[in-house]
Amino acid sequence: MLTIYPVHAFKDNYIWVIHNQDYAVVVDPGIASPIIEYLTLNKLRLSAILITHHHHDHTDGNAELLKLFDVPVYGPQHEFISTVTHSVKEGDQLNLPEISLHLAILDTPGHTQGHITYYGSDPINLVFCGDTLFSCGCGRIFEGTPQQMYESLQKICRLPDDAFVYCTHEYTLSNIRFARTVDPGNLQLIELERTAQALRNKHIPTIPTTLALEKTVNPFLRCDQQDIVRGAQNYSAKSLLDPVSVFTVLREWKNNF
Repeated sequence: MLTIYPVHAFKDNYIWVIHNQDYAVVVDPGIASPIIEYLTLNKLRLSAILITHHHHDHTDGNAELLKLFDVPVYGPQHEFISTVTHSVKEGDQLNLPEISLHLAILDTPGHTQGHITYYGSDPINLVFCGDTLFSCGCGRIFEGTPQQMYESLQKICRLPDDAFVYCTHEYTLSNIRFARTVDPGNLQLIELERTAQALRNKHIPTIPTTLALEKTVNPFLRCDQQDIVRGAQNYSAKSLLDPVSVFTVLREWKNNF
């Protein structure tokens, strides 16, 4: 049995610790101290670090962790991260024998040029997608293009609907507020807001989400659906003829929301 635990960091980051009774793998450690504390408390030995992209709030804990643990650090081939020891890209397979987890790598550029996602299917479907897909939202486009980000999200959408999505920020409530502005008649969004608010009132993470849920509430995954197209067209005051154009308007709208 694997445990996947969100270690809180900074204002709203989650550093995911995947572990069994003995070993742990850490995803996107932007800071080392809370990870060291969690590993010590649970008597776990670190066996690997997984990085999705180069931003400091996902990588700055690497150096301190490597002083304590001689472990591989996996990260995107198309970005320079000084602490990465094993560069990976789409099509690569990653075996983590200490925790009996096998992961496939997907290239998911957009937020950054070389962003990657880790996908596992045994014993359950898991997606560690960094800052590409969020609950009810998606990442800002800092280095890539709207076309790249749209295609990256569609790639993740083609994974099984029951996949659990482990993103790295607690943005759910703010994303829902935007989504309800775009798609005010969506009853699933209204219910999700109630659920998410109740969780946050108790300081419980709203993550993981599932792809099945995201396909009903996340406007960035539904750019070909009439309600989303209508919302984007009303905001932009122009006709939008394809999903990428709709996505581009939605992302610009969210940037200024």
